[in-house]
Amino acid sequence: MSSFTRKQAIAAIAEDCIEDRLEITENAITDVYGKDVFTLKVMKEFLPKDVFKKLVQTVKEGKEIDPGIADDVANAMKQWAISKRASHYTHWFQPLTGSTAEKHDSFVEADGDGNVILNFSGKNLIVGEPDASSFPSGGLRSTFEARGYTAWDPTSPAFIKRGKNGSTLCIPTAFCSYTGEALDKKTPLLRSIQAVNTQVERLLKCFGEEDAGRPEVTLGAEQEYFLIDKRIYMCRPDLIQTGRTLFGAAPSKHQQLDDHYFGAIKPRVLAFMTEVDQELWKLAIPAKTRHNEVAPAQFEIAPMFEELNLAVDHNMIMMEILRQVADRHGFVCLLHEKPFAGVNGSGKHNNWSIGTSTMNLLKPGKNPHRNALFLTTLCAIIKAVHVHGDLLRVSTAAAGNDHRLGANEAPPAIISIFLGEQLTDVIEQIECGEAKSSKKSDAMKIGVDALPPLPRDTTDRNRTSPFAFTGNKFEFRAPGSSQSCAGCNIIINTIVAETLDEICTELEKTTPETFQETLQKVLQKIIKEHKNIIFNGDNYSHDWVVEAERRGLPNLKNTPTALRAFTDEKNIKLFKKYGVFCETEVQSRYEVFMEEYITKINIEGELALNIARTMIMPAALKQQRHMAESLLHLRELGIFAGTAEQESLVSRIGELVGNLVAECDKLEKANESGEPEKIIEAMSKLRMTCDYLENIVSDECWPLPKYSEMLFIY
Repeated sequence: MSSFTRKQAIAAIAEDCIEDRLEITENAITDVYGKDVFTLKVMKEFLPKDVFKKLVQTVKEGKEIDPGIADDVANAMKQWAISKRASHYTHWFQPLTGSTAEKHDSFVEADGDGNVILNFSGKNLIVGEPDASSFPSGGLRSTFEARGYTAWDPTSPAFIKRGKNGSTLCIPTAFCSYTGEALDKKTPLLRSIQAVNTQVERLLKCFGEEDAGRPEVTLGAEQEYFLIDKRIYMCRPDLIQTGRTLFGAAPSKHQQLDDHYFGAIKPRVLAFMTEVDQELWKLAIPAKTRHNEVAPAQFEIAPMFEELNLAVDHNMIMMEILRQVADRHGFVCLLHEKPFAGVNGSGKHNNWSIGTSTMNLLKPGKNPHRNALFLTTLCAIIKAVHVHGDLLRVSTAAAGNDHRLGANEAPPAIISIFLGEQLTDVIEQIECGEAKSSKKSDAMKIGVDALPPLPRDTTDRNRTSPFAFTGNKFEFRAPGSSQSCAGCNIIINTIVAETLDEICTELEKTTPETFQETLQKVLQKIIKEHKNIIFNGDNYSHDWVVEAERRGLPNLKNTPTALRAFTDEKNIKLFKKYGVFCETEVQSRYEVFMEEYITKINIEGELALNIARTMIMPAALKQQRHMAESLLHLRELGIFAGTAEQESLVSRIGELVGNLVAECDKLEKANESGEPEKIIEAMSKLRMTCDYLENIVSDECWPLPKYSEMLFIY
């Protein structure tokens, strides 16, 4: 790696016009949508009527799968996959690595006579046996205990993954150990969905909504990412190995002018986005929105709302497609939460809602009854977030996200709820039992005409709030861009299930005559005890940090602090009560996530030391030598004007090189200690010296692509 390599990459980008070489055909959405998914429409075509009917009951109504239809479904799936040129199948699952995993098996079976049979049985479909020994398990599995199982999830449709020279049938599955514990993110997610749906059914029954449809949790996940040219990326070993820049001085211009946000999309990026949309639509992923984000070279894609389990699967597929398509266009897609210091990082805005197939419980209604149901759900969420804010913070804890939370573009580590002025006013009126403003002069009662109809958009938007009500959903803005949506939604579902359970337990004791009065008291009690979680102001301000402490809200500033809350006794009891995690699963995840955090920090520390010593230090010494030789030459010629100032600059570089040597030695000791806090502190001090050197060392000497190049040359 050298300044010459860097300059070559930039020159090549200037001369090349990659989008002109790409043949991207923009097909009609209706022609491609869902073409590579084993949808209900396809199932109906390939399956016998009675088998199709039973499978629909599982997919649509949540009924247990009938094992007797497995062979028919497997055969139909095989025939469809072969028609799509697939030669292999895989159980596609989501281990605790945070990414997806797959082991490919072909449909091929030899008959002993030199012929081939294409076979895929019901047993192959329902259960697979991958090696579980090398996946993170937090002690649930030893390396010599290899057996694990994948189990078909019929509620998430199979799909085709296309490669350059072939296709593979991907079957979404859960992943568990030989002893039954969940080793993945899908299994506890499905458990949490079941837990909250059970409580929604109880709530609807309490309100007399017997025919409201099947409970459903939905998600719309906005995905932010960066694109940089692959040739520049290849000159940055820190990006290659850690996903973020460990060094880099701020450029003169970055996002100060707010000119990138929603700006006109460059042709090369638009070509990339067009192909991404096409690939997503083929897999029935309802990509809806694409635009430039705030930081230069940053973008966002957002799908429409879907059932939660399916939406989580689709987001994992989306991240993979973003990376694959980026590579075809000569880009690298960066999903790290903070790849560039000093500009906005990337999040994954988790838009969560709850209801049934016919109603959204977070949508205010046009009559007192529906508004009472809405406000009950709202109060349940308020209590859940207040009681278990620590768990919500746990769900966003990661080494990458620690750089983002509390920065200019992200909510702080303090969890609070934004409701907006009107809803807050309604909440306050319920608490007092009577109107406090001119908005309504009558007493505020639940379920009677005194409760006014609430318009759909009852709030402004608050981009600083980590958990904001945005009309008919809650937007949890704290998750990081590289994180699976499963983690935070497992927590949201579970904590809301608990508070709905508590509310329903009280309401089920009532008679029709006492229902409204009991509901009023229940909601009043919740608001009085948990209103401290509501904050409609600027979450970035220092005043809020002070105010939050006064309110008793936790401020878990980094991943180790946050993760410790995961294993608190109250949280273990919560997960066990609703069957989401057993105690060993909680402990194992704490171990996995802590190990991942420590390992990532250790990798960054070792790499930062290597780059500083082998790339930056030689560049600084070269600059110092050139300047010293120039100064000596001037004096030999008898030219002394200005040499004192030049000598001062040479001395300054020498001083910085001395600092660099010292900071490298400190980082080396910190790395040897293996303690993340010491490593982070040492890396930060080393970076300050290196970034200062970047601004005074000759551009010809500097070996690493600069921010001004990475963020603007693409």
